[in-house]
Amino acid sequence: MAEPSKIFLSPPHMSGEEQKYINEAFQTNWIAPLGPNVDAFEKELAEYAGVRDAAAVSSGTAAIHLALRLLDVQQGDTVFCSSLTFVASANPILYQGAEPVFIDSEPDSWNMSPDALERAIVRETTAGKRPKAVIIVNLYGQSAKMNELLAICNHYNVPVIEDAAESLGAEYQGRKSGTFGKFGVYSFNGNKIITTSGGGMLVSNDEEALQRARFLATQARDPAAHYQHSQIGNNYRMSNILAGVGRAQLKVLDERIKARQEVFKRYKEALGNIDGITFMPELQNTLHNRWLTTLTIDSEMLGLTPIDIINALADKNIEARPVWKPLHLQPLFKGAVYFSHTSTRSVSEELFNTGICLPSGSNLTEEQQERVIESVLGVCQTRKNLILQKG
Repeated sequence: MAEPSKIFLSPPHMSGEEQKYINEAFQTNWIAPLGPNVDAFEKELAEYAGVRDAAAVSSGTAAIHLALRLLDVQQGDTVFCSSLTFVASANPILYQGAEPVFIDSEPDSWNMSPDALERAIVRETTAGKRPKAVIIVNLYGQSAKMNELLAICNHYNVPVIEDAAESLGAEYQGRKSGTFGKFGVYSFNGNKIITTSGGGMLVSNDEEALQRARFLATQARDPAAHYQHSQIGNNYRMSNILAGVGRAQLKVLDERIKARQEVFKRYKEALGNIDGITFMPELQNTLHNRWLTTLTIDSEMLGLTPIDIINALADKNIEARPVWKPLHLQPLFKGAVYFSHTSTRSVSEELFNTGICLPSGSNLTEEQQERVIESVLGVCQTRKNLILQKG
C-alpha cells in the first residue's frame, strides 16, 4: 500500500496571480534588484498595515538588523528580547556586538511578560544598563500585550522593535500587528502566512528613518558618480521578481487568515474537549491570524509527551513540531541574563516542555486535516488503552 502524501506544517500557498507580476518583470527586463514591483509592494504593504512607509528587504532577520542599526545599537549595548521565539529574533543583536537579555512569556498570550519586562528594566537601569531597544515578538500569529509593554518602555524611554514576522494581518485593539513599535518587522519566508519565498519588510511611521534603512540596505553607497562608501552597508534589498510574488500574495492575505482560522476552529472542535489538551489562548479585543495552531499537552493526564504525539504523526507522514525552544536555553546564548515571568515560574520553559504545533497551512484540505485529527485521537486512545490494561 502506497504511503499517504506528506502533510506539511505550513507550506507555501500560491494565489495563481504571482506569474503575472513575474512575467511583467521579465518582459520589462526588471530582473536586477529593485524596480517597480518593489516600490509598489512597499506602498501596498504600508497601506494594508496602516503605516507611513515600508522598506522591502531580503528577510525578516535583515529588517531586525536594520532596525537595530537605525537605533544606533553598538558593541556593549544591551537589547531586551522575547525568549520564546525563533533565533532570528535575537541573532541581529549579536551582529551588532550587543548583549541580549531575554524576557519570559506570560500565559495569556504566550508573548513577552509585562511583569518580567518591568523587573528587567528596573534592575538593569539601576545597574546603569538601560537597554538600547526592546524586541517584542508576536508569537504564532498573536499580538503581545502591547499596551502594558509600551507603557513600560515609554516610561523608560526605550524604543520598541515589534517582531511581527509570524503575525502579519493580526490585530491588537483594532490596529494591525507590527505597527505599535518604533519599527515593525514582517517575514515572507516560505512557511509564513504569505510568502515571497524569502523576504521581509521593515515598517515605520518615521519615513526619514526608512529612507536611511534603504541606504544601508543597498551597501550604503554615497551619492557620487563613482562607487564611494563612507560607512558599512548591507546587501539587504528585495529583488523586483520576489516583490512581484509578494504583491500577488498580499492581495489574498485576508483570505489566508480566514483559512487558517478555520483550520484552528476545526482542530479545537475535534480535540478541545480532551482532558489534557489546551489550545493557545486568544487575547480579548485582538485578531489572532492563527499562523500555526498550537496547543499544550498535560502529560500526566494524557500519559503522553509532546514528542510522543509528534513521533506518532511523523509515522503517518504528518509534520508537527515542538514549540520554539526558548533562547535563554540555547547553547548560542549560554550565560545570557534571563528574567522569568515570576520568581518561581518560567512560562516559556513550560510551553517548550508541553507545546506542539500542528499542520496549519491555508491550503490544508479538510480531508488532510481529518488525517491529522484521527492520528492525534488514535495515539491518545492507544495510550489510554495501555493505561487501562496496566490498571
